[in-house]
Amino acid sequence: MTAPSLYDTGPFAPCPARFNMAAHTFAPAARAPGRTALEVLAAPGEVSEHWTHAALADAVRRTAGGLLALGIGRGDRILLRIGNSSEFPLLFFGAVAAGAVPVPTSPLLTAAEIAALQDDLDPALVCLGPDLEMPDTGGVRVLAGAALGGLRHHAPAPFADTAAHDPAFMVYTSGTGGRPKGVVHAQRSAWARRMMWDGWYGLTPEDRVLHAGAFNWTYTLGAGLTDPWACGAAALIHTGPADRHVWPKLAKAHGATIFAAVPGVYRQMAGADLRSGFAGLRHGLSAGETLPASVADTWSGATGKPIYEALGMSEISTYLSFCPQRPGRAGSSGYPQPGRRVAVLGETGTEPVPRGTEGMLAVSRRDPGLLLGYWRRPEETAAAFRGEWFLTGDLARMEPDSAVTCLGRVDDLMNAGGFRVNPAEVEAVLTRHPAVAEAACVELPVRDGVSVIAAFYVPSGAALDESDLAGHCSRSLARYKCPRIFRAVKSLPRSANGKLLRRKLKGPLPHDPT
Repeated sequence: MTAPSLYDTGPFAPCPARFNMAAHTFAPAARAPGRTALEVLAAPGEVSEHWTHAALADAVRRTAGGLLALGIGRGDRILLRIGNSSEFPLLFFGAVAAGAVPVPTSPLLTAAEIAALQDDLDPALVCLGPDLEMPDTGGVRVLAGAALGGLRHHAPAPFADTAAHDPAFMVYTSGTGGRPKGVVHAQRSAWARRMMWDGWYGLTPEDRVLHAGAFNWTYTLGAGLTDPWACGAAALIHTGPADRHVWPKLAKAHGATIFAAVPGVYRQMAGADLRSGFAGLRHGLSAGETLPASVADTWSGATGKPIYEALGMSEISTYLSFCPQRPGRAGSSGYPQPGRRVAVLGETGTEPVPRGTEGMLAVSRRDPGLLLGYWRRPEETAAAFRGEWFLTGDLARMEPDSAVTCLGRVDDLMNAGGFRVNPAEVEAVLTRHPAVAEAACVELPVRDGVSVIAAFYVPSGAALDESDLAGHCSRSLARYKCPRIFRAVKSLPRSANGKLLRRKLKGPLPHDPT
């Protein structure tokens, strides 16, 4: 009889009942206060900021003291609109240390998008970095400029005595109806990340982790900062200009042992001096979108180092991955990390299908890294669960050795450079153009390993100039959400009951109807 598609080698070590994410992250300050925790790199060989674990912990606790002095209390939400600066993690962890709930937002979002998030969030405070727009906050207090750094002039506060299940932070992800939704994470989510240390990174306190992302990206926040710091390792973050040559130069100049990036960065490095630059590297890490085999082979062939890929989502971070103990398996997305309970379920969403059979990928409620729920959306929270299981929205197949192969999204979410984008959000903007009657968006491959957002629209009159539609989208959407391809069509494919069939747009591009 074929075994069920269920991975469970036993639960991870239980999270302490009283647990604070910031206290956990900066615990190495007591064990090794003088060790390097962070180097901010302006250019190869040029360190603009150097932080020890003790100095970081002190700055975080002082930031917490400053927030408490402003009257920010337990559970208060703080909207962070900060650029690529070390100010971002200090504010993020300072808020967590105070018991507040920081909410990172991308600086790429337009003022209109930020206004929508603010209305949904109802924050107690907005922290605004330089050169970033902020719409009228309706009386909500805004800290900007010198006032942000001034928070650290206060006496250090103790880490808040929070419970493991108390809210720690929120991130926004694509929601139904084109409205981003807030994903609320518990303090215990940082404890759950320890499953990645062996299950993905192979992380040790001796490592120096160079992350190719900006400070304010959630991928960087987790893999590039939180985990290296909690382990006692060093994080290396570049804030200067980036091109395909800079990463190997940075790795060589600053002794990186692990390099983390999205597949696009690995792709762009083709032709750079990789073998010399990454000679001291143990391996690379990749997440955010599928890593094409051709890109991995080219990079590994040039460096002699492996890349370990991971798959995750905003609701749980990464939970499938390859690692030094279980390296890549051709064609699959990763193995469940030890301590996880993962299944591929049948149509009812409650029982695992036989291994080798397609079904819905799911994670057990017992996982300490799983979201608490969607902010102010109890119906959507309830709909995401079937009994024990959280449904990820991915179709997948589990092999006999427990490797999982993802087969696409159930809900048509698009992946644009590592950012998930709901097509309904883009379509809503397109149909606000007076000359667009209907619109549908899909992710289309344009060459090996490269996909873009394509917009198909039914014009209400003559077909529009592509630059007109592109400009219209850019005024309402972050750049990564904007379509790169526009095609006028006579009609959109629909089912007999009128449901839009986006999958039928993913074949060869249709001709312009004119």
